[in-house]
Amino acid sequence: MSKYLFLPMGIVFGFILSRAGATTYDFYAKLFLLQDLQLLWVIGTAALVGVIGVFLLKRTRARTLIGKEPISFEGKPYKKTLIGGSVIFGVGWGLAGACPGTALAMLGEGKLGALFTISGILIGTWIYGLLQNDDAKAATG
Repeated sequence: MSKYLFLPMGIVFGFILSRAGATTYDFYAKLFLLQDLQLLWVIGTAALVGVIGVFLLKRTRARTLIGKEPISFEGKPYKKTLIGGSVIFGVGWGLAGACPGTALAMLGEGKLGALFTISGILIGTWIYGLLQNDDAKAATG
């Protein structure tokens, strides 16, 4: 039954993103030009809520909604490719004028420009998968 909560939660989350200005191209342009830091406050608030949420999940030894398995909080190892990937991500974010996390909410608002961001996400994920497969093949000989 809990799996049916995700759609309404996503709709509410998208509405909150919209009201915060996180689905407006102009807000991103002003953020990157350091003219209006509203989105910086939104991002900072989201980070703070995330830190508190993870702290509470760890403290209460939370389990998944589906399957009731313990949630793992193991860190991922550092990879050299993270720097290049982060630069590509940042450049794409700046050029698109849209955060990949808000692209679906933008599309829900009827902003068809979000299709370019979503296409970039899908193409980037596909290329990442190809590169990971090549790395795995090279490692196994």
